Amino acid sequence: MDQARAVPIFDWEKLEPRTIIPGFEGRFAHSATMTFVLWHIAKGARLPEHRHIHEQVVHQLEGKFEITVEGSTFCSLPGMVMAIPSNALHSGRALTDCRILDVFYPIREDYRFEGGPVLLSGALDAEEGKLAGRA
Repeated sequence: MDQARAVPIFDWEKLEPRTIIPGFEGRFAHSATMTFVLWHIAKGARLPEHRHIHEQVVHQLEGKFEITVEGSTFCSLPGMVMAIPSNALHSGRALTDCRILDVFYPIREDYRFEGGPVLLSGALDAEEGKLAGRA
């Protein structure tokens, strides 16, 4: 019989929160192949349009979050779960204060370290540039 493998167990309250982009504070945990993020998202916070190789499962725990995936917009409500395919273009905004659990496969190496992922920072800069051009 195989030896029992170590089972990672995480206590969200013991994980240090980090702000990745304005309004998105997350607590991050990693298994051998997946990344888990418990987000507290402020009402009005925007997730810039971006894509990544990771499949992303979004579990809406609290609040209302508007999310657009490949041009289709949905309102995510508590209890809903959405699976965003790898490389799907997506963005969103918090209609109320929200709590969301995201699960990414494969692991998000860019979430293992301090600071925000370059991918989101670049997308946020591009979005702000578009908005400034409209003013």
